[in-house]
Amino acid sequence: MRSKQSRRTFLQNTVGTSGAIAIVGLLPAAAAPHFILKYASSLADTHPLNVRVREAAASIMRETKGRVELKMFTNGQMGGDTDMLSQIRAGGIDFFPVPGAILSTLVPVAAIDSVGFALKSYAQVWAAMDGELGGHIRGAIAKTGLVVMERIWDNGFRQITSSSRAIKVPADLKGFKIRVLTSTLWTSMFKALGAAPTSINFNEVYSALQTKVVEGQENPLAIIKASRFNEVQKYCSLSSHIWSGFWFLSNGGSWARLPADVREIVARHVNAAALAQRRDVAALNANLETELTAHGLAFNRPDPHAFQTALRKAGFYAEWRGKYGEVAWSLLEKYAGKLA
Repeated sequence: MRSKQSRRTFLQNTVGTSGAIAIVGLLPAAAAPHFILKYASSLADTHPLNVRVREAAASIMRETKGRVELKMFTNGQMGGDTDMLSQIRAGGIDFFPVPGAILSTLVPVAAIDSVGFALKSYAQVWAAMDGELGGHIRGAIAKTGLVVMERIWDNGFRQITSSSRAIKVPADLKGFKIRVLTSTLWTSMFKALGAAPTSINFNEVYSALQTKVVEGQENPLAIIKASRFNEVQKYCSLSSHIWSGFWFLSNGGSWARLPADVREIVARHVNAAALAQRRDVAALNANLETELTAHGLAFNRPDPHAFQTALRKAGFYAEWRGKYGEVAWSLLEKYAGKLA
C-alpha cells in the first residue's frame, strides 16, 4: 500500500505544465488527459459574447467527455485588453477575444475593418470579414504564432456618447474629450475630426466618465448597456462611425498541445458560437435604443456622409491607404466602396 501511494505522489508531483494549460490529476492509462484552459475577456459577464462562450464551453465539455474544461475570467479580471494580449502571447491565458484595434498593435492590418465610416452595413461587414478581407487579416495574425478562429465575433457599430453635448455634425467634435481604444487608427480619425482622443483601458472607462476625465466615449450599444454608461452619459449619437469585431485567439503553444480531435471540437463550437452571437447582437440592437432612452439617454442620428467628407478633406483616407498598402486597401474598398 505504501509503495502505491509513493508512486502516485511522485507522478502527481512530476506532471509538468506550460502556459495556462494543465494536465490535471493522475488518470488511468486508458483515459484521455483532462485539459483546463483559461479564457479571459474584458467584457461584462452578461455580454452576448461571454454568454455564448459559456454555452460553447459546456458543449465542448460534453463532446470531449470531460477532457476539456474552459475556465472563464470575465469583467476584466485578468486586466485590460492590452494586458491580456501580452498574456496570451506569453501563455498566461489560453483564449482571448481581442478587438481588432488592440490586436493592431501587434498586427497592424487587424484594424483595417475599423477605418472610419468605411463599412456601412452588416451586409458589407460579413461579406468582408467572412470573405477575402477577413482571410487576409487571419493570415497576418497566423504569422505571429497565435492561432485565430475562422469566424470573427460581433462587437458592433460604434456610437458616440457624451455628458456635455450631442454630436450632430463634425464641428461638434472640435475639442471634444473622448475615450478611445489604444489604436493609432482611431486616434488619427478623431484627431482628423478635431476631437481630443485619449486611450483608457476599458475597465477604467466608467470611472473616467463619472469623474469627467473625459466627456464621452464610443462603443456599440450592447456594451453601453452592459457597462451602464448611460448612468454617467446624457447623449448618444448613432454615428455608426466604426464597425469592430473580436478575433478569438488561442495561444499557439496551448493549441498545439491539444490532441487533434480536441482542436477540431473546440474550433467547431467556438465558430458556431460566433455565428449565434452575431444573431444575438442583431436582436439586441433592435431594442436597445428604446431601452436606453427609457434609462435617460437622448439619441440623435448624424449624417455619416458629412463625417466621411470631412475625413477625406483632412487626408485621413489617403494617409491610411499608404500605411496599409495597396493589397489590403483594395480588399477593403472591394466591400466598402471607394474611399480615397
